[in-house]
Amino acid sequence: MVSAGHADIAKGADKRRIKGKMDLVDSSKMRMTKQRQVILDVLRAHNVHPTADALYAMVREQLPKISLGTVYRNLEILTALGEIQTLELSGSQKRYDGVAQKHYHIRCLHCGRVDDAPIAPLNRLEDDLYKSTVYTIMGHRLEFIGLCPECSKDKAAREAAEQAFAASSQALSQA
Repeated sequence: MVSAGHADIAKGADKRRIKGKMDLVDSSKMRMTKQRQVILDVLRAHNVHPTADALYAMVREQLPKISLGTVYRNLEILTALGEIQTLELSGSQKRYDGVAQKHYHIRCLHCGRVDDAPIAPLNRLEDDLYKSTVYTIMGHRLEFIGLCPECSKDKAAREAAEQAFAASSQALSQA
């Protein structure tokens, strides 16, 4: 559990990070446009953590005239407002999550599928680190990697993922 003092620090960090993105947008005057609402609804209806391009294709089913640029701009605004999360997972394009609350993800090394990890965030980890460092802890990101159920059944996918994981582990150990 994050103590009250640590929670205030984290909230302050969140506000500073959001303020940087929101300098162009006054959140008190920010209205939920039809396009923004459709983007949010589609993202929340499909828990697949899509890229902006994939989300654009899904949104175009409801709003055929929407542009990719509009989708990108609205994703940035929704992230800054705390309505969604932007996932910057290693080795892949940014993905978007309609669940704004802190939680972890699992990424398939073979196909790139991303799912929510069914465990609670390790807030105590931040508290422990806060007590033992001079850093101001603002949060943490944790990504699990492995093979999704479909890729786990494919022998070639398993072998390719094992080789890729071994190579990346070796590169990290030499750095």
